[in-house]
Amino acid sequence: MNKVILIEKVATAAKINKAAASRAVLAIIKEITQTLKQNGKVAIAGLGAFKVKTRKARTGRNPKTGASVQIPARKVPVFKASTTLKNAVK
Repeated sequence: MNKVILIEKVATAAKINKAAASRAVLAIIKEITQTLKQNGKVAIAGLGAFKVKTRKARTGRNPKTGASVQIPARKVPVFKASTTLKNAVK
């Protein structure tokens, strides 16, 4: 499923037009993004939790040349599914 299909399904389920559903979906994505940018955590009951994790700096290898490359530390978004979601997918 992509964003367009999600918007269509939200519009159908909520019985609203696609423009309103699009604004709602985009607002949710924007708020999750803003919270993660501030190193916050977003927990949605029945779905899961989004948070930011810091990856340590490490040494990697260039697969083409075999030369060592220093990979800097960075922040990455992480999603952990709730038990409810895990059980629904089984």
